[in-house]
Amino acid sequence: MKLESLPKTKEYKKRKIVGRGSSSGMGKTSTHGQKGQKSRSGVSIHAWFQGGQSPLYRRLPKRGFNNKRFETKYATINLSDLNKFFENGDEVSPEILKERGIIKKELSGIKVLAKGKLEKKLTVKANRFSNQAILAIEAAGGKTEVI
Repeated sequence: MKLESLPKTKEYKKRKIVGRGSSSGMGKTSTHGQKGQKSRSGVSIHAWFQGGQSPLYRRLPKRGFNNKRFETKYATINLSDLNKFFENGDEVSPEILKERGIIKKELSGIKVLAKGKLEKKLTVKANRFSNQAILAIEAAGGKTEVI
């Protein structure tokens, strides 16, 4: 058996040479066809490219799990509001706040914030307190109770 009598396989096939003049059969446009984006040099079009129209992944709505639905939101009230709407020695609770129309919704509970000054002795019942609010209520002689 001789080397030249061996069957030709893909590895030994000669590479197609393109773009070597019109008489070569693969000249002028070098097998790229006529005009257009794909005939230009340096072109790289992604498989998901849809010709400039809005891509499918952006046209479809977002789906799936999101924790935002389960977040705890508190109705907030400031010390200035407590000072304005309550008398000395009163008890403040979420029910009383809602009854008097100071808050509209309880949501996941009430949080007392330290904005403003408190000059009255109050017993405040709420779900959360800021550290500054606790200090201000106790400095005025009142009490804080976490529900």
